[in-house]
Amino acid sequence: MKLRATILKDVRILLRDRMGLVMMFVMPIILVVIVTLIQSNTFDLIDKKALPLVICNRDTGQFSKDFVHAVDKLGMFKLDELPASTDTVTIIQHMRQKDAPISVVIPPIFSAQIAEKAKNLSGKALNSFGLEGDTVAARLAALNSLTLYYKPEVEQSFKISAQSALGSALQMVQSRQVLRELYHAINEKPLPDSTEKEMLDQKINMSTIAITKSNAAPVPNATQHNVPAWTLFAMFFVVMSLAGSIVREKINGSFIRLKTLPTSFGVALLSKQLTYLVVTLLQAVVIFSIGMWIFPHIGLPALNMPPDMFALLLVTFLCGWCAVSYAICIGVFAKTQEQANGFGAVSIVILAVIGGLMIPSFAMPDSFKAWAQFSPLHWCLRLYYGLFLEGGKLTDVLTNILPLLLIIAVLQLTTFIGLKTKSLI
Repeated sequence: MKLRATILKDVRILLRDRMGLVMMFVMPIILVVIVTLIQSNTFDLIDKKALPLVICNRDTGQFSKDFVHAVDKLGMFKLDELPASTDTVTIIQHMRQKDAPISVVIPPIFSAQIAEKAKNLSGKALNSFGLEGDTVAARLAALNSLTLYYKPEVEQSFKISAQSALGSALQMVQSRQVLRELYHAINEKPLPDSTEKEMLDQKINMSTIAITKSNAAPVPNATQHNVPAWTLFAMFFVVMSLAGSIVREKINGSFIRLKTLPTSFGVALLSKQLTYLVVTLLQAVVIFSIGMWIFPHIGLPALNMPPDMFALLLVTFLCGWCAVSYAICIGVFAKTQEQANGFGAVSIVILAVIGGLMIPSFAMPDSFKAWAQFSPLHWCLRLYYGLFLEGGKLTDVLTNILPLLLIIAVLQLTTFIGLKTKSLI
C-alpha cells in the first residue's frame, strides 16, 4: 500500500509537469521524424544518383563532348549545362539559384590536352614494347585544368566522392583515346566501335552484403538506424523531469519529512524508478509504433522489428533503467533545478555524441573511441543495433548487456553514496 500510494503521488506530479511530458514524448517524436526524413532523403539522393551538377563546356572539340557524355552515363549526376560564354560569376549565381552543390568548367584546350596526352602515352607504350612510337613534347599545361566550384557547406566526403566520379569519367575518355591511338599505330586503321565497346565496357559487378546475425535481418535504412537511436535519446531525456522532481523534493524538505513518517526513503526511491521506468517503456512503444505504422504514410521505410521480441523487451527495460538511474543520480547531486536541467541536457548530448548516436563510432578519433566505452548510450545503442540491424537474438547481445549492467550498478551506488553524504537517508 505504501508503494502504491507513493507511485500514485509520483504519477500526479508527473502529469502536472506538462513541459516535462513534452520533452519526453513530443520533442523526441518530432526529432525522430525530422532526422529520419532528412537522412532518408540523403540516402535516396545517393541511391537514385540524381545529384545536381552544373557544367560549362568552353571546349569545342569532341573529347569534351565525350567527357560530358561519360559523366552523364555514370548516372550519379543530374546535368545542368550552361553556354560556353557563361562567366564565373553567372555560374556561381546559377548554382545558388538551382541549389546545385558543385559545378565543372571545361577549359577551351581540353580536347587538345586529351589528344596530346593520349599520343604521348601510346607512344611511350609502343616504345616500351620495342615498337616505334611517336612522342611529342608536352607543349600544353598538365591535364588538370578542369575547374570545380562547390558550395562552402558541402562536406569533405561529398567533395571526394564527386571528384572521384568525375575523375573516373575523365579517365574513361583518356583511356579510350589511348586505346584508339595504340590500335591505329599497330593496325594502321581506326579502332572499330564494336571492339572499343567490348574492350572498355567490361565491368566487374560488386555485391554488397550487410553483416548480420541471421538471414532474416532487414536491409539497413534510415529508419532502422534512427528510430532505435533517437528512442534512446528520448529515454535519457527523462532527466529533465525526474532530476528536477528530486531537486524540488530536496528543496521543500520532502526527504527529511519521510524520516518522520511510517515509511522509508527506499520506497520513495523505488516508486520514482518504477514510475519513470514505465515512462521510458511507453516512449519506446510510442516511437516504435510510429516507425512501424506512421512512417510508411509519410514516404519513409517502415520499422522492421527484431525477430527476438523477448530480447527487445529486456534490452528496452535495461536501457530505460539505465536512463532512470542516470537521472536520479543527477537529481541527488544537483543543488537547484536549473543545475539539474542544464547539466542533464548538456551531458546527455555529450554522451550521445561520444556514444555514437550522432557520429558513427568508426568515424571517431581513437581517443573518442576509448571514451565511448564510458557512455551508457554507447552500450544501449550497440544493444539496439544488434537487434534491429543485425537481426540478433538475446545470446548475440549478452556481451553488451554486462557493461550496461555494470554502469547501472555504478549509478545506483553513486546515488546511494550521495544520499548518505547529504544526510537525505
